Amino acid sequence: MQYAIGIPVVVVILFFFMGMRTLLEYQRGVVFRLGKYVGIKGPGLRFIIPFVDQLVKVDLRTIARDVPPQDIITKDNVTVQVNAVVFMRVMSPDKAILEVDNYLYNTSQLAQTTLRSVLGQVELDDLLTKRDQLNEEVQNILDADTDPWGVKVTKVEIKHVDLPQEMQRAMAKQAEAERERRAKVIHAEGEFQASSKLAEAAAIIQREPAALQLRYLQTLAEISTENSSTVIFPVPVDLISGFLKK
Repeated sequence: MQYAIGIPVVVVILFFFMGMRTLLEYQRGVVFRLGKYVGIKGPGLRFIIPFVDQLVKVDLRTIARDVPPQDIITKDNVTVQVNAVVFMRVMSPDKAILEVDNYLYNTSQLAQTTLRSVLGQVELDDLLTKRDQLNEEVQNILDADTDPWGVKVTKVEIKHVDLPQEMQRAMAKQAEAERERRAKVIHAEGEFQASSKLAEAAAIIQREPAALQLRYLQTLAEISTENSSTVIFPVPVDLISGFLKK
């Protein structure tokens, strides 16, 4: 009699423990009963009917997925390799399970095709200088395409752009030529400013002849600071003109 009562109790206890599921705070459980979707269970200790219900756990945290390097031909016919990273999170667990077979894989594949499509429509200079704008454009396209799957693409970042060796050398030469051009422009501007100041000084000396004499004496004082220097300079004729007349 005791065995007859104990066996059903053990079966019930085992049945109960077989149906217990634990969901973490960042997880949701999509429940199917005999293959039919019946609802979503939140975090905590949850019970499902063993052999009848099936619970699929979905992570709601932000997930980062690398986009493998893609060979891209830009609008100006330059072949480059570009890789990126996509940040996404599940907003609707039921859609992520019901609307797509593997939302992580499908989002990754969609990111690859979108990256090639968007970057193939821009020139190389824009690809190198307008990354923020291109990141936003790719993110908006991916977000719109993954919305029916219950997936939110929060951010897309282009990580690296690999250029061909010949293109790298050409860009290095271009950068060097640009630096030389800027140096020449700065030098020319300095010469122009110096010539302007010299012209102003000449005009002042022309109006005030005494200024030339002061400058002359200042130059002599500067030269005489060197002990080893021997200075030979002509004596102004107006200083000795009186003696010559006598």
